[in-house]
Amino acid sequence: MSRIGNKPITVPEGIDVKIDGQKVTVKGPKGTLERVVDNNISVKLDNGIITVTRSNDEKENRSLHGLTRTLINNMIQGVSKEFEKQLEINGVGYRAAKQGKTLVLTLGYSHPVKMDEPDGITYEVPNPNSIIVKGIDKELVGQMAAEIREKRPPEVYRGKGIKYVDEHIRRKEGKTGK
Repeated sequence: MSRIGNKPITVPEGIDVKIDGQKVTVKGPKGTLERVVDNNISVKLDNGIITVTRSNDEKENRSLHGLTRTLINNMIQGVSKEFEKQLEINGVGYRAAKQGKTLVLTLGYSHPVKMDEPDGITYEVPNPNSIIVKGIDKELVGQMAAEIREKRPPEVYRGKGIKYVDEHIRRKEGKTGK
């Protein structure tokens, strides 16, 4: 029995939810998101409350039940307030800058790394050592933050690289630490 899947979702005011067969569309002040739900999962909207049910208790349907409810809830949260991920750059000479809609990273390579903003995502660079990824789609925000981090992941000896703000890097001593 899925505890998360059985929780009803209340739709706040100012957010419009349309369910057309297996397609769920959520429209709010920040934008519009769409998602197609699996055929074995049914979504119903009654008086501003969304309920997600599954057709039977097969293993795949049980796992999709809670996932579908969480994805719809994230869509509702995203169109009302944007999701954001914060990244921090550590290292001498490592920095970030924004040129138009392009994020330019200087990470110790022979060339600057340039990343364009995809649709629905915005980059903010409040100072050269921090990056904020914002958007209404939680999955896309997390993916873009992971792709930025992948350009220079933090190393364990000096801690140089790009890391999430809330991430803790376990440091190693090195050869002289014996």
